[in-house]
Amino acid sequence: MAEKQKVLIVDDDANIAELISLYLTKECYETKIVLDGEEALRVFPSFRPNIVLLDLMLPGIDGYQVCRELRAASQVPIIMLSAKGEIFDKVLGLELGADDYMIKPFDSKELVARVKAVLRRYQAVPTVAPVPNTDQQGEYVEYPGLIVNLTNYSVIYQGQSIDMPPKELELLYFLASSPNQVFTREQLLDHIWGYEYIGGTRTVDVHIKRMREKIKDNDNWALTTVWGIGYKFEVKR
Repeated sequence: MAEKQKVLIVDDDANIAELISLYLTKECYETKIVLDGEEALRVFPSFRPNIVLLDLMLPGIDGYQVCRELRAASQVPIIMLSAKGEIFDKVLGLELGADDYMIKPFDSKELVARVKAVLRRYQAVPTVAPVPNTDQQGEYVEYPGLIVNLTNYSVIYQGQSIDMPPKELELLYFLASSPNQVFTREQLLDHIWGYEYIGGTRTVDVHIKRMREKIKDNDNWALTTVWGIGYKFEVKR
């Protein structure tokens, strides 16, 4: 029998947390509820969840700080939960490393669907580490100082393996596979996240920003913003 996937639910409202746990338990997930940020950080290493549902408004350490600390130590997917629906809060959550953002109150079916969708994206990633000194195989693009391999989900930049979450890598690969072609944010969102994705195009901007922090423009190529339109992987002739 396959091992149940584990969900860590971090919410100081015990009633909401129990309700979320009930929804997910019915879908055969194993859940664990914690009511504050300190406990979330304490139990995370031993519980080893497949995904974290993280409320923003927590006593003590808030959800933003918990997200920041979890992301510094792990690439586990995180869905933020909040009654705050302002664009600033959503963007900040995504910039800190969250994979999705849901506004309370939410429909139970939508929550389960979001959990399944995020987990599907992460389960596609092999756990085998890339080996920089071997010949590349499978689907990959290569430029001076950069190799993006979609088969084993690896990025090698300046001879070093770069830790890059699945969506960042897929976005980079897609752009690099069509050098000098301009894509709108909507096109990138549809291709990488799918037509059913509910988030806005700001998600693309956030992922581009994260990629630029990890790989710097080369004399031969650059991740270029085309103002008012979108982005392109520019290859300099």
